[in-house]
Amino acid sequence: MALASALIVSASPAKLTPASIVVSRRFSGPLWVNPISLRRVSSPVDSIRVAAVSEKPSSSSKQSGLNLPILERWDVPWGWQTILFTMLACGLSFAWAGLVEAVAYPYLGLHVGEASLDQQAEILLVGQFVVTASVLGVLYGITNTFKPLPNDIFRYDLKDPINLQKGWLLWAGIGLLCAIAIVVLVGFLLNIINSERPEREADVLIKLLPLIGSSSISTICLVGVTGVFAPLVEETVFRGFLMVSLTKWFPTPVSVLLSAAVFAFVHLAPGEFTQLFVFGSILGFSYAQTRNLLTPITIHGLWNTGVILLLIFLQYQGYDVRQVLQAWKGW
Repeated sequence: MALASALIVSASPAKLTPASIVVSRRFSGPLWVNPISLRRVSSPVDSIRVAAVSEKPSSSSKQSGLNLPILERWDVPWGWQTILFTMLACGLSFAWAGLVEAVAYPYLGLHVGEASLDQQAEILLVGQFVVTASVLGVLYGITNTFKPLPNDIFRYDLKDPINLQKGWLLWAGIGLLCAIAIVVLVGFLLNIINSERPEREADVLIKLLPLIGSSSISTICLVGVTGVFAPLVEETVFRGFLMVSLTKWFPTPVSVLLSAAVFAFVHLAPGEFTQLFVFGSILGFSYAQTRNLLTPITIHGLWNTGVILLLIFLQYQGYDVRQVLQAWKGW
């Protein structure tokens, strides 16, 4: 089922090793004033014109007479060199954190291959926390050199959750419903067009089966990985930084699509590129509507958590979850 296809999880095979944990993780304007040119004032009317300075709209939508939040651009203080350097640094910190984990576990007396399922889930959670902290530390460390940043960059705001225009919770709910409907529809259409699809992301879930529903501890750890840390780091990097940065040169809708394409590509799942791209686009437009990162983080987290809880429910109902996932591969 396409519902599972866009799940971005830190997956581990049934027999986890330090290396496998590292390799399988796949998570991996403010108002401003027009400058005034000094000129000789020849009349009282001219002096009034000079004094009556108004704030220039920061968005292309206002310049065109529209007032659509998803068309507004951000006031980005850095250039393309910073974007490339930051994305590269985030990627290296992701890989470095994973490598440090794999090397450190034996010295800490943790033998992943011999660990119980609960211990494996806990190691997975700790590992994802380390990666999240490492990547966000690099990202904020670089961008903070441009302080003070505009108020709508890296904004996490709990206020007005159900505001009709900017409510992060309201638009997260709308985005989640759209994601479910559109991703399932796209998966169905792709199956009609091409019945022989590449290997699916469901295989990652199959590798997680030993942990899914094995205990309350494992469930909490999996939800922490897929529903909290993964959405936090991915949405901050791909929507909060990359998408926002691209609006310096491209219209916001184009920036949403470009960042969604990068988001889908880095998950290294060719069979899921289209659905990941669609999912990333919905996340991007939801963020553009509210300019609050809590919106895409909530959508992403609820999506991932929903898939995990659905599989646990089916397992408790007596279904063979492995067969269910294999059947979903046909969608």
